[in-house]
Amino acid sequence: MKSILQPWPWWVTGPLIGLFVPLMVVLGKKLGISSNLKHACAMLLPTRNVSYLQYSVKDFVWSLWFFAGLFAGGLVGQAFLSDGSVALLPVSLFSVRGASILFVGGLLVGFGTRYAEGCTSGHSISGLSNLQKPALIATLCFFAGGLVMRGVDAILGGVL
Repeated sequence: MKSILQPWPWWVTGPLIGLFVPLMVVLGKKLGISSNLKHACAMLLPTRNVSYLQYSVKDFVWSLWFFAGLFAGGLVGQAFLSDGSVALLPVSLFSVRGASILFVGGLLVGFGTRYAEGCTSGHSISGLSNLQKPALIATLCFFAGGLVMRGVDAILGGVL
């Protein structure tokens, strides 16, 4: 049980992720979370007038189950595999203001990931493994942005 409660080393988790991505390619699936927003919208707002929302639910239902599994796994981990020292959300977010911040932040992140056609991990793990040029460009931009912010933080004396 102790090994489950501790963070796993990179040399275990890295190869596991590295083996999972080719499996998804062999199965003909694109691994990602940000696309679930599209799937949820298409299920809740079925319409033939918006091309963005036209797709076969049958082909993407596995993705929604994947998302549900991630959510359930987080809850199980918090409830049964945690010593309770880390709260799921800070107490300051349990208010109307906090809920509003979470909601607006979620919309912005959702919009940004759909606009970029994927999130950082989707581009950097799945996109690069599929040799997609946009994923390479996005990943280089993510790293460049991180380096710039690291430099700004160093100049400001570590306040970020």
